[in-house]
Amino acid sequence: MGTVADRLSVKLNQAFAPQQLEIHDDSAKHSGHAGAREGGESHFSVLIVSERFEGLNRVARQRLVNSALAEDLAGPVHALSVQTLTPEEAEKRNAG
Repeated sequence: MGTVADRLSVKLNQAFAPQQLEIHDDSAKHSGHAGAREGGESHFSVLIVSERFEGLNRVARQRLVNSALAEDLAGPVHALSVQTLTPEEAEKRNAG
């Protein structure tokens, strides 16, 4: 992982103590598009499984993630796709 991805990982681990965290740099898919930077690390997709999402709807979960990553979203990260799951939701997803 690159510098930005490493920083995202640290912040998400600190904020959510996730059971699962996957961060993918999707920047190559957006080469030549708005916000794409030379060297990548501008477009990311994230899967995060955490108990912190229990009882929260999708929008509330997204707001928590955006808050944890506010500095990065204002700077090097142009686009972020986030999938947030509780451990129970992740278990059901993996079983089906």
